[in-house]
Amino acid sequence: MAPMGNTMTRTTAATACLALCADLALKWAPLGEARALVPGVLGLTSARNAGVAFGLLSASPAMSTAVTALALVLAAAWLARRPMRGLPALGAGLMLGGAAGNLADRLLHGSVGDYLQFLFMAFPVFNLADACLTLGAGVLMVSLLGKEDALGAD
Repeated sequence: MAPMGNTMTRTTAATACLALCADLALKWAPLGEARALVPGVLGLTSARNAGVAFGLLSASPAMSTAVTALALVLAAAWLARRPMRGLPALGAGLMLGGAAGNLADRLLHGSVGDYLQFLFMAFPVFNLADACLTLGAGVLMVSLLGKEDALGAD
């Protein structure tokens, strides 16, 4: 087995593992009744999503699982060849961990458990994995706009 530094940076791998574990822990925690976490801003509820982003492909859970698995495998393979460092490594790790969290939920339950809801606007219920995917994409975009050198090991 190749050393972690040769295939993916420690930052990316550690961030992905942390995001995955946190997401799975929150999905397995008993939620109880729907309630406000931050009144008027963020609530806790319970929903299942058989589709991908915003319920797309919800009529085909197997397709949702396949799309998620394929995206995760392709991203991991790309990162294995082009390790990142700094902010891009953090962003990539958040995205990998988020994708892995939702894939694990699909494989275990056939759908993704969503539990966070914005209370100030109409928006689909989401989970920590979704937030990690979104935040990770944002971090990658900011690092690209800032032209930070994303290649090389840390």
